[in-house]
Amino acid sequence: DTSQLLGLVVAQGALNDAGYGPARDFNRDNVSVILGLTGTLEMVIPLGARLGHPIWRHAMRHAGIPADITEEVISSIGKAYVGWQENSFPGLLGNVAAGRIANRLNLGGTNCVVDAACGSALSAVNHAALELWTGKTDMVITGGVDTFNDIFMYMCFCKTPALSATGQARPFSIDNDGTILGEGIGMVVLKRLSDAERDGDRIYACINAVGSSSDGKGKAIYAPSATGQTKAFRRAYDMAGITPQDITLIEAHGTGTGAGDEVETTALKEVYGGSENGRPWCALGSIKSQIGHTKAAAGSAGLIKAAFALYHKVIPPTIKITKPAPTLSGDDTPFYLPDRIRPWITDDAKPRVAAISALGFGGSNFHVVVSEYGTDKRVDDWKRGAELITISGKTSTEIENRLVKLSDCKNANQLRRFAAESRRDFNADDNCRLAFVIESVGDIEKLLTDITGNLAKKSDAFNLPSGVYYSTGKHTGPIGVIFPGQGAQYPDMGLDLVCGTQPAFSAFIEANHAIGKLDAQGNRLVDYVFPRPTYDAEKDKFNDEKLRATDIAQPAIGAIALGQYRVLEGFGLHADGFAGHSYGELVSLCAANAFDNATLARLSRKRGELMAQGSGDRGGMIAVAADRTFVKEVIAEEKLDLVVANHNSPQQVVLSGKTSEIERSREVFKARKLRATVLNVAGAFHSKFVADAAEPFHAFLADQKIKKPSVPVYANTTAAPYPADTAEIKKLLGFQLANQVRFVEIIEKMYADGIRTFIEAGPGGKISSLVKSILEGRESSIIAVDSSAGKRSGYNDLARVLAQLSALGYKLNINLWQDGENWLANQPAAGKAKLTFPVCGANYKSPAHLKYLEELARPAAVKLSTATPVPVQPAAAAPAAVPAARPAAAVSTPAPVAAQPKYQQTSAQPAVQPAAVAPANADALRLSRETLSALQQLQQQTADLHRRFLEGQETAQKTIMTLISGQRPAMSQVQAPAPVVQSQTAPVYQQPGLQPAPVVAARPAAAPAPVAAPVAPAKPVAAPAPVPAPAAVSSRIQPVLLEVVSEKTGYPVEMLNLDMDMEADLGIDSIKRVEIMSAMQERLPEAPVVQPDQLGKLRTLTQILEYLGSNSSAPAAAS
Repeated sequence: DTSQLLGLVVAQGALNDAGYGPARDFNRDNVSVILGLTGTLEMVIPLGARLGHPIWRHAMRHAGIPADITEEVISSIGKAYVGWQENSFPGLLGNVAAGRIANRLNLGGTNCVVDAACGSALSAVNHAALELWTGKTDMVITGGVDTFNDIFMYMCFCKTPALSATGQARPFSIDNDGTILGEGIGMVVLKRLSDAERDGDRIYACINAVGSSSDGKGKAIYAPSATGQTKAFRRAYDMAGITPQDITLIEAHGTGTGAGDEVETTALKEVYGGSENGRPWCALGSIKSQIGHTKAAAGSAGLIKAAFALYHKVIPPTIKITKPAPTLSGDDTPFYLPDRIRPWITDDAKPRVAAISALGFGGSNFHVVVSEYGTDKRVDDWKRGAELITISGKTSTEIENRLVKLSDCKNANQLRRFAAESRRDFNADDNCRLAFVIESVGDIEKLLTDITGNLAKKSDAFNLPSGVYYSTGKHTGPIGVIFPGQGAQYPDMGLDLVCGTQPAFSAFIEANHAIGKLDAQGNRLVDYVFPRPTYDAEKDKFNDEKLRATDIAQPAIGAIALGQYRVLEGFGLHADGFAGHSYGELVSLCAANAFDNATLARLSRKRGELMAQGSGDRGGMIAVAADRTFVKEVIAEEKLDLVVANHNSPQQVVLSGKTSEIERSREVFKARKLRATVLNVAGAFHSKFVADAAEPFHAFLADQKIKKPSVPVYANTTAAPYPADTAEIKKLLGFQLANQVRFVEIIEKMYADGIRTFIEAGPGGKISSLVKSILEGRESSIIAVDSSAGKRSGYNDLARVLAQLSALGYKLNINLWQDGENWLANQPAAGKAKLTFPVCGANYKSPAHLKYLEELARPAAVKLSTATPVPVQPAAAAPAAVPAARPAAAVSTPAPVAAQPKYQQTSAQPAVQPAAVAPANADALRLSRETLSALQQLQQQTADLHRRFLEGQETAQKTIMTLISGQRPAMSQVQAPAPVVQSQTAPVYQQPGLQPAPVVAARPAAAPAPVAAPVAPAKPVAAPAPVPAPAAVSSRIQPVLLEVVSEKTGYPVEMLNLDMDMEADLGIDSIKRVEIMSAMQERLPEAPVVQPDQLGKLRTLTQILEYLGSNSSAPAAAS
């Protein structure tokens, strides 16, 4: 069964990932393999079906089908199934999935499988943990294996019933209607924590406890029980020494069936209780919404999902939720259903803890508690879907030539290799540089067309909206980084980078913890920037409004903007100057190391609080799309009590003033046909109206640790770099919120200081648009990290930034993208492709077998006899023809029985009498004998195969070799089979006007003679030839040996090497070795018989070849 082969692949992959690959030397004797697997494997179904031939034969005889056609049909049906052989028994056994792993990887610990139905994987984890806790083993490969998704399994789940009528698994959704089936193999490597730390292993998560229980007496053996599940939950938590309030992620069993989900959520709520102040704390999900129910492997999928979530510090999503099920609705539930990924940030920096459930028919319940190893995010979690490709050369022609290989990429892995190699080979000093972002193989053709079309124009530079950047010559110089102010925020801003990159995650979590609780419900920054899904439009709208509040928006923007800049720093980018728009000035100072992240968060929070405070009319702001000079003239002419707050661009001015004056000015500007927009802000910022907030903010700054910026920071108030004196820095920053933002002058000053490349770090790209309008017509490059404002993947946006900078000629460490450098180092070297075989969950079918099935699917041509049609009437049995003599066989085949006609047909023609119908009791007796005979043969074969395994290798070899040795004299005595007497069939009479079902009118047929066991026909042998020399004999034997080994193992001849170890390299066990030698004996009768005591010593094909060649004698004359 292919599950055994795929299990080997996964087990080796798990060991490699854990750092215990083939090259590492470790004690394999104390490594165990304990897997979860349900009973036998999928191969048992076709093997068992093949044994139904007695019933097929009886049914066809009862229908009046002639014996020869019956046997032909039975043979055709049988050949459509997997054939029985020596490997069938181990090939269908579930425990051999673990056995093959232990055998192939030479592991000497416990080797077994456990079956708890759909709870099997976590049952295996339970047994594995017990082995480690008791000290019986040092390492365990454990998990679940399930590739059983044939029609048999679908029928099982249909009759339960459990399958979704809509074909969608929607765990915990109000519209759930059942599950869908999946296949999967998931394994993890477990060690004691102290051993893993000692050995320097990478640790994804720690298992704290495994709770298990049985439902006891219940309604039905397959009905879930809330009582049984709560036992498992409480036992796990008691063992781990925690409470439900410590758990912030549950990976539930969650199949999507209405009854199952309701029982599980009822059990969870009984243990977890209600919410805290209407604020749920625990994410609830099920991976079955994404991959289906993988049955025995389901718990393994959940464990791996939870372990990765802990390792990368993210809450993974559950999809297909339209609205939570009734048991999860309301404000009193402690659970929420995450519909998208969220950063996993706990209150008060509590350790992250998750729990995983798996339940099985029969009342088996398992609940595993896992916790994080270390609270810091240590690695970036690169997501596929954005490949960065960089190509350079002396000329554009060189670039075009290197692009040719891109068109050869046919899958994601080939594209990833091409991209990684392109970044490795990229030279920023080359004259011509091309960089672009590609999401999938399907985009290659269009991208190449666009790129080559633009290169053909011989332009010095071009940028395409699809994320393509090309440049010639040098365009590097000082880089300025700018940060946005309030108004740039939006829900889930910066989500991908916060979840996926260590710098952005750290910046946000520091801000979250530094600020603490933001309201009476205990909500924190993470709850407003990355809100929990409510599945309620009104609640979502309320959360969006809260994010606009100055005391929340400012620290939120600061955390996201600073994190994005830290990500760029990780790729080797360093700013030569900073500036911020209004609030963004605080982020600029932090980025320039004037104060740390936590101080930024506290200052942001305080500034926002002060700006929101105050009584009476706090005023408002209005943006006018016009030249500043002209706007000032209008203000003077209309005697408006307004001041310029922000000079954002040559054609945009923001004014502040009393609310009444803001409303009057709108009508004034409208009358003058000027576009004016009243801003949704809490006051008339950057004016005298908020001066009462400036003084306390300046006082708050006095207690903060602030130093001189390491890089120039251009101040909003002066449009010049901040001074070096810390007291002056605090004063300038403290009163900044009551003074004008001179943004146009800032950008002009930075440009005059030599900065030509401006990068906006922070949510959205509004500030970049302002810079573009300021520098329009002048040489400059303006880039936004979040250019799509969340519409594209954050990884795609980031890749575009790196691509544009690379095309300009900046030297960045782009090999870090997608961990390309390390990934390439672990890829096999390019060269001669290794021989590969496609293997999937469905069992392998050879090309010949597939061709046969195709032929079988085509309807055969029906040949009708020209004999006279006759009515079908019962008649006495005619004497059977006596067949020619044949070799005796153990069982004879009975004659066919004509079908009892459903109606009579009349004809004036003489009737040909059909064979007599045997009595009903004779039919029953014959069927019983045939069935018992088949069962007896199956029992005997099973017992014989089992006995071979138990008796040991040597006994099995001696027994079979004795049989082989006895075949040689018998082969020459077999007589040619006698010809078979063919039965003839009369045509079916069609009554005019009617279309009855065809009825076969059988004529007396000869009973088929007993058939001898099939024996390969002897080939004509010429007169004895001179005995060849040993070398000549070896050269004649070698192709035969390779051909036989290829036939018996499935390996192509060209892959076989004579020096390969038959067991270690080719997986040829003792039984298969005997099978190969038997075939060799048939094809080369003159070759010496390999004795049992020699067979075990011949380990390579070369040794077999030498043995047969050195002991070969002259061939005997033909019999």
